[in-house]
Amino acid sequence: MDRVKVLVLGDSGVGKSSLVHLLCQNQVLGNPSWTVGCSVDVRVHDYKEGTPEEKTYYIELWDVGGSVGSASSVKSTRAVFYNSVNGIIFVHDLTNKKSSQNLRRWSLEALNRDLVPTGVLVTNGDYDREQFADNQIPLLVIGTKLDQIHETKRHEVLTRTAFLAEDFNPEEINLDCTNPRYLAAGSSNAVKLSRFFDKVIEKRYFLREGNQIPGFPDRKRFGTGTLKSLHYD
Repeated sequence: MDRVKVLVLGDSGVGKSSLVHLLCQNQVLGNPSWTVGCSVDVRVHDYKEGTPEEKTYYIELWDVGGSVGSASSVKSTRAVFYNSVNGIIFVHDLTNKKSSQNLRRWSLEALNRDLVPTGVLVTNGDYDREQFADNQIPLLVIGTKLDQIHETKRHEVLTRTAFLAEDFNPEEINLDCTNPRYLAAGSSNAVKLSRFFDKVIEKRYFLREGNQIPGFPDRKRFGTGTLKSLHYD
């Protein structure tokens, strides 16, 4: 079965592992733990579901450890996961504004690897929007821990645009990873998610010459089960 590679990036503690588990298993992750290196899980997606063009694909979700250390060794270790990427999901914690601000650092690291990000996470001088003007990789921004925001504060928080969204204008989803109803079939979030995965597949197979992105390895096909593997720093 054909497949695409989607990175899941964001600071430690924002809930990336819980999100990936929910996306792939449609279940709440009971005991989330820190991701060391990278964890890979697989979601089955029906491209253009309900149309004559419908086809099933594997979506590989690469949950990259979110250590924010400034040492170059940390970034160089993560760089190996950024090869042959077809889409990126940026994750931030709705209760932690800094995790939203740090999406700029993650975009710098993943989308413009020719530059060396500084140790400072976010300052006016570290980020140049023109660097990413020609970005063609589909992006999605997901805010987690919606359940931890008091109802009187939700409007204020949800109308606060994620820092990355100002630059790339991607779809945004806000949810509680402990409640599957936020991604229930037919919900607005489910529609946005499906639209994002369709876009990733189109970029990978239909909108490039030769219908493939150069450098994507022809790896062993997966079986019907879920793949789960760990790589360590």
